[in-house]
Amino acid sequence: MEMDQAEKDNWKETDLNDDSLWLIDERDKSGKHANVYHGNFVPQIPNQLIRRYTQEGNTVMELFSGGGTTLFECESLKRNYIGFDINKQIIKYVNDKMSDCTSIKYSICDCDVTNEEEFVTCANKACKSQNIEKIDFLIAHPPYLDIVKFTQDKRDLSQISSLDTFLDKFLQAMRNGLAYLKKGQYFAVVAGDIYRQSEVVPLAFYMMNLIKQNFNVKLKGIVIKNIEGNKGKLGTQNIWRYRALQSDYFLFKHEYVFVFKK
Repeated sequence: MEMDQAEKDNWKETDLNDDSLWLIDERDKSGKHANVYHGNFVPQIPNQLIRRYTQEGNTVMELFSGGGTTLFECESLKRNYIGFDINKQIIKYVNDKMSDCTSIKYSICDCDVTNEEEFVTCANKACKSQNIEKIDFLIAHPPYLDIVKFTQDKRDLSQISSLDTFLDKFLQAMRNGLAYLKKGQYFAVVAGDIYRQSEVVPLAFYMMNLIKQNFNVKLKGIVIKNIEGNKGKLGTQNIWRYRALQSDYFLFKHEYVFVFKK
């Protein structure tokens, strides 16, 4: 399903991005958004994707719900939502923020998305509560290996240091999620690269390639987005710049949004 007809009719005035370079000056802090969770992507990413590939009343599924950024956008845009995470504290935080919501149907499941049996149980229950069998859009913004450890749970992808193990787990998570996406619908993976042993590991492209190799999907877009206001580096920009210039590496100032069609 594509964007609402109103967006299409007003294509000259819409602020939807139609190019592959997204330069976002600052994080949207309106409404329920707050940069309190390390690793939150900026709200403008799910806002653009949801408006581009869904319509009001559709259901968005998110494999790593984190601090609620996508859910808050779904509420604003009148899309229903099904999310998954294994961080009980952040699930409670998001549910508390959503306690006044009456405009959409939503749920966040305490679930290991890499465990097929557990995922199916949670996803079926969530879909049943919305009286649906399949979802309209899928989004995944997983941890970048163990760069930031979000929990001490050994099932957490942020506890994994092995690239091969991480990719295997990520593949299983995508397989579980894609089973619930309607054919002909779209999904997006937001990812970045990392440094390991003094060299760049192109993690994002490994993830993208893994999807292309294992699923019958079409890659519709590779968006490069700038990184500004990263919570982990707020107030320390000069330190990181000094370290980079004293050494031989570059600071990551971008991440990728891969858009696929099932």
